[in-house]
Amino acid sequence: MNMTEVARLIQGLRSAGWTEKQINDFLMWIESGEEQYKPKDSEKK
Repeated sequence: MNMTEVARLIQGLRSAGWTEKQINDFLMWIESGEEQYKPKDSEKK
């Protein structure tokens, strides 16, 4: 994924109402796979 695609992903998540913490945690989960960053059902908007 290139930087343009990453920027569009972040913009899309912001448009969907995600908080900065939710976006950061989601990106950390994608990169690391650590369960602590995995999105929870209650966090979906």
